[in-house]
Amino acid sequence: MTVSANNVWAEKLEGVLPYKLTGRISRIAGMAAHVRGLAAPLGALCRIVSPNRGPVEAEVVGVNDDEVIIQPYADLIGIKGGDLVELRQTRQSLRVGQQLLGRVINARGRFIDGGPPVVLPHSVPILADPVSPLHRPRIDEVLETGVKAIDGMLTCGQGQRLGIFAGSGVGKSTLLGQLAKYAKADVNVVVLVGERGREVREFLERDLGPEGMARSVLIVATSEESALLRRQCAYTGTAVAEYFRDMNLNVLLMMDSVTRFALAQREIGLAAGEPPATRGFPPSVFAQLPRLLERSGRTEQGSITGLYTVLVEGDDTNEPISDTVRGILDGHIVLSRELAHQSHWPAIDVLGSVSRLMNELAAPEHLSAAQNLKRMLAAYRQSEDMINIGAYQAGSNPRIDRAIALKPHVDRVLQQAATDHVPMAETIQNLLALGSQVAPAAPQKNETQHNEPQQAMPASA
Repeated sequence: MTVSANNVWAEKLEGVLPYKLTGRISRIAGMAAHVRGLAAPLGALCRIVSPNRGPVEAEVVGVNDDEVIIQPYADLIGIKGGDLVELRQTRQSLRVGQQLLGRVINARGRFIDGGPPVVLPHSVPILADPVSPLHRPRIDEVLETGVKAIDGMLTCGQGQRLGIFAGSGVGKSTLLGQLAKYAKADVNVVVLVGERGREVREFLERDLGPEGMARSVLIVATSEESALLRRQCAYTGTAVAEYFRDMNLNVLLMMDSVTRFALAQREIGLAAGEPPATRGFPPSVFAQLPRLLERSGRTEQGSITGLYTVLVEGDDTNEPISDTVRGILDGHIVLSRELAHQSHWPAIDVLGSVSRLMNELAAPEHLSAAQNLKRMLAAYRQSEDMINIGAYQAGSNPRIDRAIALKPHVDRVLQQAATDHVPMAETIQNLLALGSQVAPAAPQKNETQHNEPQQAMPASA
């Protein structure tokens, strides 16, 4: 037997219990129970045995002197002091396999779509360690999403991590469904954390559709489920993505939303006795976010491209969770409520968004055209109020004149119906044609910049 094989079996033996460990509930506070006499590590899986109801599975979320603090995956109704608590598993794992494709599972990895039962042949840890930074190759391949605003202005790479920042009702779920159907990834892993119950089926049938579902795995924990399940939903989805990544596949991991993951961790942390820190969030929230988000990325086997939605409070993208996530990820896409009110879909604010890898992934002419369009949009936005009230006089500034003339054409390049798929080559071609018109023309001899002639718009744009 080789050394590596010995190491594998040694890791398996670490999770084996030599004998049954039990304890008794000493008190119940809120959604947490304190147990005496149970020597269980943090994160261990337990089972409450109560004569008043069936067995209730729970997880160790804290240790306090000679007590461990557990939270149930369901509720504590019917549980009383003195009930028996058994230690079931010290290290939680998940069953995975190719049979997950096209299926819907819950946070515990159990099928909930009513489909035929299948045997999943492999087991992976739910809380795997992030990949070593020295084992991460550079991201040098473009991920074609089929969404014009992203492919043209915010080019994404295979293994990149992007945040989608938006308030409620601005089109996050629709954009995720569009990406799941049209992005060129081998496997989609869609994680719905704390979603409304009615929206799960809507996402399946309306946004994802049969085409997207055929190569997708959906992991769901709805809003009425416990904080433990909502938090574990994110870990389970990431573990599934890691399994497919290690099979030399390019995985698109879409999580909606990181904010609800953070809120679930806040509930767990406060129940375990953590002090509230920044805006009521305990320190464990900000410790767990990088551990979750750093698990995606490119490895020597495959890649996980992570798209994480962030539900901003009152459209404030600088609140603590948004600010922390933006500092961890490789870029952010901001959905604007103002653009949504104008029926501009997808409502991506390209000036407020950035892809930190676009400079390395996009061709020089593509990058130049995108920058020219951004300069034009910035010039238009700076004078938008004056333009709308009629205070701007044509001819005052050639750059603003050009922005006013080309703004409808730029909007058409960036707008797209949710059912439309536009190849990236076509997007770049249209962008180059339009970008050449946005670029400032060289001033003619004996002409000042204010008398710069405007060029005609090509028919291709």
